[in-house]
Amino acid sequence: MHIQSVIEDKLSEHFSPEHLEVLNESHQHNVAAGSETHFKVVLVSPKFHGERLINRHRAVNKVLREELANHIHALALHTYTDSEWHGLYGETPDSPRCLGGERQAS
Repeated sequence: MHIQSVIEDKLSEHFSPEHLEVLNESHQHNVAAGSETHFKVVLVSPKFHGERLINRHRAVNKVLREELANHIHALALHTYTDSEWHGLYGETPDSPRCLGGERQAS
């Protein structure tokens, strides 16, 4: 299993996120092609309510301790409560309606 998938699975299971992005940024660094060593995580979870930023990061690091010890060289964390996330970015936009493969009349 890829490290990115492990990170996504563990964070999803532990934090029940409203929004989760795990981006492999290894290609931006001096590592071999296909590496999984540098990640950015955007995590929006109700579990962060009332928690200081340092405690949010500690909680994520605790969940990913195995990966941090053995695979991940760098981890950029962006952790938010749902109200912080919506205040900064608003609602996550809906996907456009699917036309079901039908051709639109000209």
